[in-house]
Amino acid sequence: MRFKAYVNSAGLLVMATVIAGCGSIGRDPVQVGAIPDDYRTRHPIVLSEKEHTLDVPVASGARELNLSVRSNIRAFAAGFADSGTGTMFLIMPVGSPNEYAAKTVEGQILAAISKGGASRNRVVVQQYDASAHGSAAAVRLSYNGVTASTGRCGTWPADLTETAENKNYHDFGCSSQANLAAIIANPVDLMGPRQSSQIDATERAAVIQDYQKGPRGAPSEVSY
Repeated sequence: MRFKAYVNSAGLLVMATVIAGCGSIGRDPVQVGAIPDDYRTRHPIVLSEKEHTLDVPVASGARELNLSVRSNIRAFAAGFADSGTGTMFLIMPVGSPNEYAAKTVEGQILAAISKGGASRNRVVVQQYDASAHGSAAAVRLSYNGVTASTGRCGTWPADLTETAENKNYHDFGCSSQANLAAIIANPVDLMGPRQSSQIDATERAAVIQDYQKGPRGAPSEVSY
C-alpha cells in the first residue's frame, strides 16, 4: 500500500511538470521580447518649455535684502542665463502696504540678477495690483526656459506578483529618471555633448613632462 501511494504521488508530480511545460510551449518568445522592458523607454525624459518663477517676499519696513535672498536671486538668474529664452520679468507690487519698500529694494534685486549672469537688457520691469495680497506682497521673478521632466510616477497598472515573464514592473526606474531630470544643470545637455574646448598647449606640455619623469621622479621609458 505504501508503495502504491508513492507511485501515485510520483505520477501526479510528473503529470504536473508536463502540463507546466505545455503551458510554456504555447508562448510566443518574439511577441514577449517585443514589449519594451527598458525603464528609459517607458519613462523617457522630455524637454519642454516651462515657466520658472521666484517670489521674493518684502516686508513693509525692509530697506535692503538679506544675504540668503540675494543668493536665491543670483541662482535664479544663473538658471535664466543657462536655459532661459527671451526675457525675464521683474513684477513689482503696487497698492500694497509694502509698495514703497519693494521699490526701495528694486535696484538691489536688479544688481543680484546681474551678478547671477543675466544681462540687464533682458530684464523687463512690470507691476501688478497687490492690494489684496497683504503687507508682504512678493516681488515675482519669472521667465520661460527649457525644462527636463518625466511623466507621472507612482502608477501601478498591473499586479506586482505577476512576474511570470521576469520583467521589471511598470513604475521601475521612474523615480530615477525624474531625479536625473530635476538635477541636471542644463537640460539641453541631454540632447548631445557640448563642443570640446581648445587644447591648452602649456597644460598639455606640463602633463607630458610629469609623465616622462615617472613616479617619484624616476625616469620614464616613454620618450616623445
